[in-house]
Amino acid sequence: MVPNRSAKVQVALYLLEDPPKQRPSSTISASPPESTARGRHRTQSDSAPFRSRDVAYEKGQTREKFHPLPVVPPGSEVEVRIELLPPRRGYLDFDRMTVARPDPFNLVRSLIHLPCRDSILILPRRYAIPDVALPGNRKYHRGGVALSTSVGESHEFIGLRDYRPGDPLRHIHWKSLAKVDKLIVKEYEEEFFIRHALILDTFLETGDTTLFEEAVSVAASFACTVSTQESLLDLMFVGAETYCLTIGRGLARTEKMLEVLACVDACRDKSFEVLKQSVLRRASLLSGCICILLGWDEQRRELVRALDALGMPRLVLVIGSAAATPETQAPATAAHDGPFFHRLEVGKIAQGLSLL
Repeated sequence: MVPNRSAKVQVALYLLEDPPKQRPSSTISASPPESTARGRHRTQSDSAPFRSRDVAYEKGQTREKFHPLPVVPPGSEVEVRIELLPPRRGYLDFDRMTVARPDPFNLVRSLIHLPCRDSILILPRRYAIPDVALPGNRKYHRGGVALSTSVGESHEFIGLRDYRPGDPLRHIHWKSLAKVDKLIVKEYEEEFFIRHALILDTFLETGDTTLFEEAVSVAASFACTVSTQESLLDLMFVGAETYCLTIGRGLARTEKMLEVLACVDACRDKSFEVLKQSVLRRASLLSGCICILLGWDEQRRELVRALDALGMPRLVLVIGSAAATPETQAPATAAHDGPFFHRLEVGKIAQGLSLL
């Protein structure tokens, strides 16, 4: 919105696209939002400005674009829409918009900067994924009463029994305590529900961020596709620390996982072993794993072998490029458990996912 706080009619005004001076190091486009303000990306590491369809970044130069504004009556405001194409995912912060008014000879323009502070979250690209029968059975979750009220088999009252050391105080049956003068607790059915892990490999060993961006997009696609009405989904990855976000009915929503994926960045100061140990520590809680890997080297093979040794059902998706080395390139054949092992090639991710 462009306001006119003066007592005069404002004519011949222009809204100036005012992109920040920082240049993007890599780009990935999303659906273009509409805005009228200057913006900048806020992510975990390097940030990048938006790209307008009418602004070109060529050899470090920008071509400014002026959008004519309608006549603005005194004390009113007008709305103008500009289409922006963000170069990558993450938060896009707006701080101001610039209005220009030329002199009568159209030789120079006077500029005024109007504050316009807001932000928008650019989500990762998502692909269509067919209905995938994820492997795994319901698992017992000790102490998971709160979770089982939200998903899977709700805890059912079975009966009363004597108190045992370690029983939660909230299970004490106070009426029975008053009658028999000893602690009696309510006994419930054990809690079982399905819990899958969505494991995202953030350990990018090359300078090509396209590989990592595609992995994030695949993870976001699964986050939007896997039904969490009767199950839980844990997003696990390593960034500044080890993260595990659980979504499901009664817990965090899919939107929260997409927000996290929009801001996740590659990890370059830790080893893949950190992710492996984090997954194995939670293996007893999991019904199955979806592994999205950035390569197929020995350390990633060790993770898959460790899951197999535990009898953990898993779906392995290895993101690779056509130029991958034989040591890190996943085999195109079904030598690694057929339908639960797939290689996805950059540029052909959608086709690969359609074959799951």
